[in-house]
Amino acid sequence: MNETRPDALPILGIESSCDETAAAILDATGQIMAEAVFTQSAEHARFGGVVPEIAARAHLQRLEGMVRGVLDQAGLTPRDLGAVAATAGPGLIGGLIVGASLGKGLAMGAGIPFIGVNHLEAHALTARMPGLFETPPAYPFLLILVSGGHCQCVAVEGLGRYRRLGTTLDDAVGEAFDKAAKLLGLPWPGGAHLERLAASGDAKAVPLPRPLLRRPGCDFSFSGLKTAVAQAVGKGFRREDIAASFQAAVAAVLADRARNAAAMLPEATALVVAGGVAANQAVRAALADATPLPLLAPPLRLCGDNAVMVAWAGLERLRAGQHDAMALAPRPRWPLGELAPPA
Repeated sequence: MNETRPDALPILGIESSCDETAAAILDATGQIMAEAVFTQSAEHARFGGVVPEIAARAHLQRLEGMVRGVLDQAGLTPRDLGAVAATAGPGLIGGLIVGASLGKGLAMGAGIPFIGVNHLEAHALTARMPGLFETPPAYPFLLILVSGGHCQCVAVEGLGRYRRLGTTLDDAVGEAFDKAAKLLGLPWPGGAHLERLAASGDAKAVPLPRPLLRRPGCDFSFSGLKTAVAQAVGKGFRREDIAASFQAAVAAVLADRARNAAAMLPEATALVVAGGVAANQAVRAALADATPLPLLAPPLRLCGDNAVMVAWAGLERLRAGQHDAMALAPRPRWPLGELAPPA
């Protein structure tokens, strides 16, 4: 085992929670040394969504080679690392097992710490990476987490300290984008396709609801909006106008919830938006105008699932003297408020 302190050495991150297979290496300061992401969209597109068994098989086939690739790119061996961090939940259990097992094996073989990362925490902490923003967010800050499986307002009070202010009552916002896109005849995954179609539409042309707008609290609801899109399609509105109106409705709801969240956490230093839907420019623009807080949105390539964020979350925990036992079991459900204490 290397005698240098683990947090003074590079760290390997592994991501395999859904349909992105990814590996990355950061140096001890958090600078990216190497990264790779393989998107499985082509394997799942004909089914109109992620098939867990296909995803797990793809991770199993590709992940080891990707890890070897980033190690070679960085000029390192596993024994040169300070730790291995792998997503341990939430997500599809098959993929989590593949990534966590590989991470544990590498850590055990090299005699270095293993860190099981909460995928949501990795999204939450991405904005703190050095070099992304002139001033990384200090605790506490507000997080709007918007992805295919999650939609939450969270008070990020410190490493491992998360207080949920609101969540979706039905669909996640990314799920709503995909369902609306399918209703418009767009390919899966639909979010980016819908955004491109919306660019040529009139956001005021289709009267769509804005669920829970101006209601107290920070909860979300998108199932009624999805139903309204289906009705608009049936009435023969232009697809471009439906897409633009849907996107505008979602952005308005997210901005409204962010305003309420800011009122609930007046000491917040910033508003951070993370997750796949954070790549949507209309959403970013609405959130930027929602509160006086500076809006921090990661670069587009770090909005989706990636191993850079996993490695960074691992590095933050390593600096705090935390790591996990090899007995740590992956968890398909792992809310931020239930982060297990480190071993």
